[in-house]
Amino acid sequence: MTADQPIDPAAIAAWDAADPLASFRDAFALPKGVVYLDGNSLGALPVRTKSRMAEVIDEHWGDDLIKSWNLHGWYDAPLRVGDKIGRLIGAAPGQVAAADSTSINLYKAVEAALQLRTDRSVILSEPGNFPNDLYILQGIAARTDRALLVELATADAILDAIDERVAVVVLTHVHYRTAHRHDMAAITRRAHEAGALIVWDLSHSAGAVELSLDADSVDFAVGCGYKYLNGGPGCPAFIYVAERHQPHVVSPLSGWLGHVQPFDFVDDYAPAAGIRRFLCGAHPVPALFALEVGVDLLLEAGMARVAEKSRRLCDLFIALVEQRCDDPSLRLVTPRDPARRGSHVSFARDEGGYAIVQALIDRGVIGDYRAPAVLRFGFTPLYLSYGDVWTAAEQLGEILDKGIWREERFGQMAAVT
Repeated sequence: MTADQPIDPAAIAAWDAADPLASFRDAFALPKGVVYLDGNSLGALPVRTKSRMAEVIDEHWGDDLIKSWNLHGWYDAPLRVGDKIGRLIGAAPGQVAAADSTSINLYKAVEAALQLRTDRSVILSEPGNFPNDLYILQGIAARTDRALLVELATADAILDAIDERVAVVVLTHVHYRTAHRHDMAAITRRAHEAGALIVWDLSHSAGAVELSLDADSVDFAVGCGYKYLNGGPGCPAFIYVAERHQPHVVSPLSGWLGHVQPFDFVDDYAPAAGIRRFLCGAHPVPALFALEVGVDLLLEAGMARVAEKSRRLCDLFIALVEQRCDDPSLRLVTPRDPARRGSHVSFARDEGGYAIVQALIDRGVIGDYRAPAVLRFGFTPLYLSYGDVWTAAEQLGEILDKGIWREERFGQMAAVT
């Protein structure tokens, strides 16, 4: 699918008619007339979530009260949902817990990795990584009583930068701005060859691309629950700790629910066995049950089918934008090779990027903007059609052709972009 192979509405309709995931669109409560291309930032609401929340609130909490911790699986929800997420990311049971935020889980994972490499002094990441991750790493280095440095190497130099000084490599698998996808197997292998450990942030990968954490011998990973997993705003994230490491590390947040016997109520902390030791305080039960709905939908669809449709949607959007938009200032910054790309597509434009996105949103095509100049469009295979992609490209072309984005109202920056 390229810009020199014109695509017409008949072809689009044929692809939609043959789409094996088309029925999943009805599983989401999307507003009429909206093309939602921001599921890589906040996933859409699954229809089942509404009834599930009513059940948890009215029946579990309302009728059964505190009995629900045992009666309705509240207590073990982080591990139950974690194992389901594990199936999406190529992890055997007992290695994933759904809890806390991505930030907290990243802190736990990096600190745990550092426990295993006490003779090394470098945390290695890349410039332009998601700022939150870099801030967490900087905070760890600043507050430790051991001499630690955070060093950065560009994506094309990361393999050479992993040397005998590096304790842990921390990378986002799919870059939030460009959608560049790192070679997880190759980088993990190189880290291990150098004696280092790896922590992957899967926030823009889980539920969007196929992953094989166990097969790739990943040490630790974290990820977000409210993007492609469709768990709802601020829902719990997840942490993966490879089984081989679990007996040898403890969470730096030695909370109550990570204790071996929390209901013995003893004064001194003793970590639970397995992934449970990475739990901390009481978990947000309704949010975990909401996340489980989104995860179940992805399991029902199957990650192989999801990843294949993701590739086709992104390929189509790139081709249509380049076919429809005669604007040399609009530059593709996402890799064309699907093997090196996540499930969003980004174009850069030095002038008016934010205003163009706002003009699209005004017409019902919702993407987002990432400073300093990136228009970002997420492709979530469960609820997007090929026709949606056509509509988005047509609207983008018209906004550029007519200069609609130049209207003053579209340039007024909001707090969240």
